[in-house]
Amino acid sequence: MSSNRAEGAKNKKIKIYICMKFDNAPNGGSFQFTKALKKYFVINNVYTDNVDNADVILFNSFQFNDEVLRLKLKYPNKIFIHRVDGPIKLYNHKKDLRENLLYAMNRAIADGTVFQSNWSKDHNFIMGLWAGKFNRVILNSVDKDIFNIDHEKKFDRNKVNIIATSWSSNLKKGFDVYKWMDQNLDFRKINMTFVGNSPIAFNNIKSIKPLDSVELSKTLKENDIYITASRSDPCSNSLIEALHCGLPAIAYRDGGHPEIIKDSGCFFEHNKEILECIENVIENYDSYRRKINVLSINEVADNYYNFSECLWKYSFEGKLKVKKISVFSIIIIKIKFILFLLKLSDKYK
Repeated sequence: MSSNRAEGAKNKKIKIYICMKFDNAPNGGSFQFTKALKKYFVINNVYTDNVDNADVILFNSFQFNDEVLRLKLKYPNKIFIHRVDGPIKLYNHKKDLRENLLYAMNRAIADGTVFQSNWSKDHNFIMGLWAGKFNRVILNSVDKDIFNIDHEKKFDRNKVNIIATSWSSNLKKGFDVYKWMDQNLDFRKINMTFVGNSPIAFNNIKSIKPLDSVELSKTLKENDIYITASRSDPCSNSLIEALHCGLPAIAYRDGGHPEIIKDSGCFFEHNKEILECIENVIENYDSYRRKINVLSINEVADNYYNFSECLWKYSFEGKLKVKKISVFSIIIIKIKFILFLLKLSDKYK
């Protein structure tokens, strides 16, 4: 590479393209985070909607259309970064074939891998993911113009408002725990609200259908404490949204929850410990609230951009050889995709 070309690469402001369709409907955490990430990239003039002009293509786990594969075939010299979720087999069930497809795509296509938490990275490695040496752990964040603290809010310990949220109705989101809370909380002193898609009906907990981000933020700020009982959750966006709105959290000690909450909440492993956690947070409410320390979308997006820029520069310096997808890899991916579809169709017969 000539010195002029090397200098140009060194000073270039790269452009990122995110392989995802965006809309404003209520959706899962991965969608909401990626939407906030794109907004920051656009504001800072490092995003392009024209994939032809992109230097880096970012794609999420479990995008099972052919779009990522098509883009890799069309743009073999662009950097592809895979934002990994899961492991889905821990969150769903061990026979879930999506993980097999995810791992095959990561090995064949991804030049870099982003894990949403150290827990997710460690457990994906245990499950068999090979991510190479170019990988980073970058926690999620939220749109700061929507999810932010109401500093005027007053806490009334005599009538505490607790909230849980989940767009997904998967039982691993903690619905058995919420059912137990519905039967065992003292609702003379506590109000509890659930926002999202619940597979069970509550008798005492107020249930609200999924809200868009603006309405969800308003509802979070009307409450005092956030609770999540999700299992094997790599980096809960719902939890991060609540923390950004200033709610101390009570969480099941699993997944990425401890990495996100740190000292700004209380953890449980058995249902009866929830009552102790509630009392603990009530008694130390202001202290827990002051200890909330979550990354801003600016910091998280900068981490994504810096990783993308690093890989792009490495490709010019010869430290990274951009993957060229082989016919064999395409066949493997297609087979795994077909097996997944067959398993899915068999499930719903």
